[in-house]
Amino acid sequence: MESINKISYKVNESIKAEELSKIFKTSGIKRPSDDLNRLQRMIKNSNVLITAWNNNQLIGVARAITDYCYCCYLSDLAVNKNYQNRGVGKELVRLLKEHIGDEVALLLLSSPTAMEYYPKIGFEKIENGFKISRKK
Repeated sequence: MESINKISYKVNESIKAEELSKIFKTSGIKRPSDDLNRLQRMIKNSNVLITAWNNNQLIGVARAITDYCYCCYLSDLAVNKNYQNRGVGKELVRLLKEHIGDEVALLLLSSPTAMEYYPKIGFEKIENGFKISRKK
């Protein structure tokens, strides 16, 4: 287990595709981690990027797309496995909610393995959703 000196959180701090790739790989989240060009576009086209750092090491990320007045889609919530179960993900979501404001609904799609996690940090399960899947 990693030692925590001091976790700090940053809003819209610039990160590199390589850093996002490493977070995805170390968190267990399924993303196109080896496609650095695609990851760079994911970073560039996000409205909000909340990051968690242990000293200079990126240990967590919440990446979102929002209109800042009605809805926000939390695209990624990823925390390095060595830092999970320490409140990092919960704090990333809290900071995201603070950043987008009270009039904005926060939405996400969960992986099957995280279905029990999200209610623990304040999300309400909903049944009325639809999707058209990506082709790659």
